[in-house]
Amino acid sequence: MDFSIVLVGLSLYILIWEKLPDWGTWFNYLIERLPAPLAYLYQAWRCPYCFGFWVALLLHYLTGSHTVLELHNMADEFGVLGQSLAIFLDALAAALLIMLGKLSLSAISGPAIVGYEKTLAFKQAKD
Repeated sequence: MDFSIVLVGLSLYILIWEKLPDWGTWFNYLIERLPAPLAYLYQAWRCPYCFGFWVALLLHYLTGSHTVLELHNMADEFGVLGQSLAIFLDALAAALLIMLGKLSLSAISGPAIVGYEKTLAFKQAKD
């Protein structure tokens, strides 16, 4: 397995939905002024699986990379239909891994934040 598409897709997801909205007002200003169809896509693709599927398709076409390397050979065996099916299946697998990555980051961020806050409280109490 090649995790490059998954890593880039997860990074883009975190940037677009978790970081940019908090980096000042410019991004939120742009989102509020999007045409209705694009604003709908921004809200609908908040799901990491949905976003992961579409970004994996885009990244596959831009880079030619595959998440599941064995799917690369389907084009040789089954022609254009095999290639299309391989890209579709690869995007599904990448989307699942992107969603799993997002869920994993969310799961470990809670205890990490609590630990950090307790450390700060301990240091402040000591001073």
